[in-house]
Amino acid sequence: MAPVPTLSFKCALVTGGGGGLGKAMAADLIRRGKKVLLAGRTESSLAAAAAEIGAAGYYVLDTGAIATLPSFVAKLLSEHPDLDCLINNAGVQRPFQVLGPDYGFDLARADEEIDINVRGPLHLCVQLIPHLNSLASGGVIMNVSSVLGIVPFSVVNPVYNGTKAWLHSFTVTLRTQLAQAGSRIKVVEISPPSVETDLHRDRLDPDDNKKHKGAQALSIDEYMDDVGKGWEKDEDWIGPGMAAKAVQAWEGSIGEMYRAKVKE
Repeated sequence: MAPVPTLSFKCALVTGGGGGLGKAMAADLIRRGKKVLLAGRTESSLAAAAAEIGAAGYYVLDTGAIATLPSFVAKLLSEHPDLDCLINNAGVQRPFQVLGPDYGFDLARADEEIDINVRGPLHLCVQLIPHLNSLASGGVIMNVSSVLGIVPFSVVNPVYNGTKAWLHSFTVTLRTQLAQAGSRIKVVEISPPSVETDLHRDRLDPDDNKKHKGAQALSIDEYMDDVGKGWEKDEDWIGPGMAAKAVQAWEGSIGEMYRAKVKE
């Protein structure tokens, strides 16, 4: 059974929805007539974003607080049984260096990054799939990884790069498992390049991903233009901006190897 089209869903949860890429994707989906719920760690940001873009509601949620996720999922589904799309967008990027000179390597903060970027999406996917799979109209899962999960050229972010490589691998495998099980759930991966957000807030120069600093980064509008086109084309893997070349390179080499081995 083929998965449903990407934009077939009616109600989406967007984690990390209080700002940046999450808020931008939520706003775009609302303009397309979708019901959108926001989730994030800062209530003031969520409340402001929900009011600005017309979100149907919001939840204060730390996706890295794994023990809280089962009760959150139960509350979410009891209040919004029409939920048919999960967008795992929440993530943090922290600079770490084993021998300096600019940053230390705080293992506790590294563990927090792993919890948010890896365990959060993992637990939300696994806990929501039974619900999504039970829907006659199918469901959609979107995981926001990064071009750094394919080519880890930002060497000051070794943990982030690894978490996004994991999320890419998990998303590829999850898509295959669901297809093999005959599920109608559509699994989409979005791998952003550098975008003008506050993702670099922990760096010595938190604006080094901004165009006015000479960064080869997309504006949020440029990012959304490419993501929107990918949604409309029903693409499984969307690489906005320069990430498109990395996605194409993976698909034409490692992807071919993967698909051949899976068929054996």
